[in-house]
Amino acid sequence: MAWVIPRLCRDCLDMGCVKVCPVDCIYEYTGEDRETYPNQLFIEPDECINCSVCEPECPWEAIFEDSAVPDPFKDDIALNERMRENRKEFRVPEVEDKPRPTMEEVAANKRKWGLDG
Repeated sequence: MAWVIPRLCRDCLDMGCVKVCPVDCIYEYTGEDRETYPNQLFIEPDECINCSVCEPECPWEAIFEDSAVPDPFKDDIALNERMRENRKEFRVPEVEDKPRPTMEEVAANKRKWGLDG
């Protein structure tokens, strides 16, 4: 079992999860293929130790256990796994402090991607 970052992270890229990950398994894509790999963070499932410390650090509520990914984001499990195909184009990002989103911003982001609440 591993954790997954779905499309809720797209263009948000809060680095709280990166900061606390004890095994540096959270990556950003540095290549050119933004259609396949959108602007979001990814968890490398083979490296994830299932410690769950990343999940509460995400202010966008965008990290789920693979077995608990909401239905609108089930395809994102494969997206995180697909990073293995182009591993050399991913890197652990530099941690940048960002302002935390408001509860309204989090709710609006969820609605944008088809998730209520």
